[in-house]
Amino acid sequence: MIKIGILGDIGSGKSFVAKSFGYPVFDADNEVAKIYKKNKICFIKIKKLLPKYIETFPIDKAELTNAILSNKNNIKKIAKIVHPLVRKKLNLFLLKNKNKKIVILDIPLLLENKLKNKDTILVFVEAKKSDISKRLSKRKSFNSKIFKRLKEIQLPLDYKRRKSNYIIKNYHTKKFVRKSVKNLLRKIL
Repeated sequence: MIKIGILGDIGSGKSFVAKSFGYPVFDADNEVAKIYKKNKICFIKIKKLLPKYIETFPIDKAELTNAILSNKNNIKKIAKIVHPLVRKKLNLFLLKNKNKKIVILDIPLLLENKLKNKDTILVFVEAKKSDISKRLSKRKSFNSKIFKRLKEIQLPLDYKRRKSNYIIKNYHTKKFVRKSVKNLLRKIL
């Protein structure tokens, strides 16, 4: 099985690129949302750690936002609880798809959480700052302060770019990006 990890800035189009490959995608953001919605044990652990902020189950995004904005260490505390659960989900995904030719890993903290192995092919999604700003402003849940906190726990983009095996330029149309992905797949296969 070939594992392709998608890297890039928040709002660069990583999820679109991941889906464009046409292979099973592990979407870490979606898995985290499911954990917050359905995992009562996770809720209890976070509530115990941050009782001043977390009160409701399913975990309320506004409560998480308040916790993260009130103290920059809270994001790390939450991550210590949530990331092992995401890692378990990833392992189940890999097991379920073990006979697939390729799987795509859409994991924002792929390098930071050491989720890549030496065989993982890294693809960096490059996008213009202006396009990223446009995309982020369209997200109903976008919060610039949370964005800054998330950037604090991420490795620098130039480092991620250097570590990547390939670069997809998301400057153009969706059709152009799909064609770039198709060309990349030819190189990989």
